[in-house]
Amino acid sequence: MPTDTSERDDTDAAPDAALVALAEAHGVAASYWSFFGDHVQVPAGTLHAVLSAMGVDASDPAAGLARVEDDAWRRLLPPSVVVVQGAGELHVHVRDGHDVRLEIKLEDGSWRDLPIPWQQPRQRVVDGVALWRVRVPVPADLPLGWHEVYAQQIAHGEGGADADASCVLVVTPRRLDPPPSRPGYGGRAWGLMAQLYSVRSRGSWGIGDFADLADLASIAGDRGADFLLINPVHAAEVTSPIEPSPYLPATRRFLAPLYLRPEDIRESAYLSAADRARVDDLRAPVAASDDDPERIDRDAAWAAKRAALEIVHRAPRSAARALSLEAFRTAHGRPLEDFALWCALEEHYDGTDRPVEAWDIHSSLVADLRAQLADRVDFHVWLQWIADEQLGAAQQAACEAGMRIGVMHDLAVGVHTQGSDAWSLRDMYATGMTVGAPPDMYNQQGQNWNQPPWLPHALERAGYAPLRDMIRTLLRNAGALRIDHIIGFFRLWWIPAGIGADAGTYVRYDHEAMIGVLALEAHRAGAVIIGEDLGNVEPWVRDYLSARGILGTSVLWFERDGDRPLAPERYRTALLATVNTHDLPPTAGYLAEEHVTLRARLGLLEQPEAEARAQARAEREGMLAALRERGLLGPDASEEDVIEALHRYLIAAPSELLGVALVDAVGERRVQNQPGTDTQYPNWQVPLADSDGRAVLVEDLPGSARFAALARAVDEALRDRG
Repeated sequence: MPTDTSERDDTDAAPDAALVALAEAHGVAASYWSFFGDHVQVPAGTLHAVLSAMGVDASDPAAGLARVEDDAWRRLLPPSVVVVQGAGELHVHVRDGHDVRLEIKLEDGSWRDLPIPWQQPRQRVVDGVALWRVRVPVPADLPLGWHEVYAQQIAHGEGGADADASCVLVVTPRRLDPPPSRPGYGGRAWGLMAQLYSVRSRGSWGIGDFADLADLASIAGDRGADFLLINPVHAAEVTSPIEPSPYLPATRRFLAPLYLRPEDIRESAYLSAADRARVDDLRAPVAASDDDPERIDRDAAWAAKRAALEIVHRAPRSAARALSLEAFRTAHGRPLEDFALWCALEEHYDGTDRPVEAWDIHSSLVADLRAQLADRVDFHVWLQWIADEQLGAAQQAACEAGMRIGVMHDLAVGVHTQGSDAWSLRDMYATGMTVGAPPDMYNQQGQNWNQPPWLPHALERAGYAPLRDMIRTLLRNAGALRIDHIIGFFRLWWIPAGIGADAGTYVRYDHEAMIGVLALEAHRAGAVIIGEDLGNVEPWVRDYLSARGILGTSVLWFERDGDRPLAPERYRTALLATVNTHDLPPTAGYLAEEHVTLRARLGLLEQPEAEARAQARAEREGMLAALRERGLLGPDASEEDVIEALHRYLIAAPSELLGVALVDAVGERRVQNQPGTDTQYPNWQVPLADSDGRAVLVEDLPGSARFAALARAVDEALRDRG
């Protein structure tokens, strides 16, 4: 059982050697090197809290360490094994006086024996029983996929099985293929980056949607773009208020119905005149805000859409459509049913106090509500089916417009503590823990993202199925996936409840297994993977990802060589290079020092405003000087000229992918997200607008000279270097 740390008085005490050893054995860092170069000793209280959340009894660390070492030997087979094709081995623990027989059930249903080579195995006595560790190589010719190993332990001289076990065996590709590109581009490609909710059209319901995504992809593809990177479209709340941040979703597996276009659902064509009029009436007030450049109102948009979608849901479906829905429901199984039930419970308890039993998916109350709310569960399952269809249509439109990659999704680091995943997969998450980041130069108190971390050993016991299913769903209708904070596949900063973010510690994950699963699902989908590896990331991690064919990321303003911009020729090849990111102002705003103005207005500056402006000005002038040195900028350059020159500068890099922010292509100046703020700034709620503050709609883009000029400059420069 977890250790009760409620009365411990070791919050700031240094841990003893036994506790350090126990923590490290479970992947918990007892010390680490800070961003500032200091070697930090993690307090004993933090180690006890983290171990307790993992279900580890740390009351006697020496005994706990012995249990860790013995537990692996007690298992005939490990919980799961993830290997690279052509390599890897399996550790089998056999009792003295016994033989073992191993078979593999391949993913295609066929069987094959797993031979055990002669060897001198290691021996250990556990619980008074002598055990042998047998190392079994995974056959080099085993195909990629999800297989199962079955073991029978047989006593000498007896014919029957004495004990048996099974485990998941995942065979993954050594390396993913490079990103595809158009002929004549030298194996490189460029694409647009957009916050989908902000990109509206005259058909929108006050917020960008999957129909707008399809149109934007067609426009970009026609101009030479090969991908369209969008914000995470994970599902959030289904009742108000809806969390604005796409990086704090309720689930990372299923899609936000907020992005549906009701009129594009096939059954909408068969509504009665009265129902059609009702849908039009629901849309009118929120559609009137499509030209409003000030703020996206998710709650109003979803209230109108949900009412309209309920009308369409009641419309009869053809036999073929009904079969398609049923097939989708069967394919996604219990996880879809549980997510839909969570949505129904959110509605059922909206505005009231939820009983404790309702937070337990295994309670009798939840079982009763599953039956009682069956109609609402059906509705939310249907919403996911429609979302899958409309997202698939967007990916098809991207490919038909010439894109070689198409839609590029973004995977958030984690989920909301009270969201669907944390509820339905409760055993997969650490209770009383959230993830974040340790102190750095930008956040000297550290960061708490208020997301529960996955339990490393729970993932291993589950055969990494939750990770597989999440990646597989996201790549179902996409050509690429960006992983936000990919270092989370290697380690995460855990913060025990009730203490500051600076008092947490790192917890290691099995990156070989997690990256392997990611690579396998990407290989099967023919998808490109990009890992956001900015910040405090060890160089070996970047090298490892590159060796597996996973691209990194770079942002122009962050790439420095001392006090000068880093020469683009020194950028990595396996990279998505961009001028900016959603946590920075658009380039026009950055050049105008609007990030300093905003931070000063919000009281976020940690230095005098004049000093901050001087630094921003020096950074800008240094970049402009670098552009002039390369002949990319004339003496009387306009703002648009500078933005084009910055992108041409990046094209001189060998990086395989180049991202162009849509905000830069229309002259927007406002940042989408101001780090360090919550309600002080409308984060993730800023509509797309031009340099004059006028709303820009999808229909405006084909006729926008500024948009066309930047797209043409990037496309021509990339082809010239091809």
